[in-house]
Amino acid sequence: MVIKHAALDIVCGITSTLPKNQVPEIAFAGKSNVGKSSLINAFMNRKALARTSSSPGKTQTINFYNVNHAMYLVDLPGYGYAKVSQSVKEQWGKLIERYLHESKQLKAVFLLVDIRHDPSENDKTMYNWILQNGYQPIIIATKADKLKRSQIQKHVKAIKEGLQLRPGSIVIPFSAQSKQGREEIWNLVEELLAQEEKV
Repeated sequence: MVIKHAALDIVCGITSTLPKNQVPEIAFAGKSNVGKSSLINAFMNRKALARTSSSPGKTQTINFYNVNHAMYLVDLPGYGYAKVSQSVKEQWGKLIERYLHESKQLKAVFLLVDIRHDPSENDKTMYNWILQNGYQPIIIATKADKLKRSQIQKHVKAIKEGLQLRPGSIVIPFSAQSKQGREEIWNLVEELLAQEEKV
């Protein structure tokens, strides 16, 4: 896909009404410091479309990025952020769950996990949550450039086992620095959009 237009279009907070969009939505979920903003920027070939921050927990809203007026990339609030009170975490959780439950245009959920570490309890909870809402998450294993090439498959296996992925689940090693995995993710998104056009 040639990206001619990419812009942050809609921002939804805890009390916001979710939009009733007419174009397909692709959502990205992941814990606060997993590199969601970096992935969205690399994915869109933009330097600062999604704001990255050295302090995690920046995304506290659901952000809808309009791509070519043909789809939305949806950035969900980062979870597992330690400096936020339990009540706020619960509100973010309800916001994410409301979106997963109510969106009529959501076609896929990508779950980002850090390839260097075994999945956390929060990662496992989020994976199961997405399943319970009727979606089969596609796993993006971020920060692949931090590992040697020879280590990647071992870490992918640890993610599969840690999340107890269903057979046939997709895990894509990704690096925002080298753009490794970007084409694979785009291919999946384009397949989803093509399926949508046939319906």
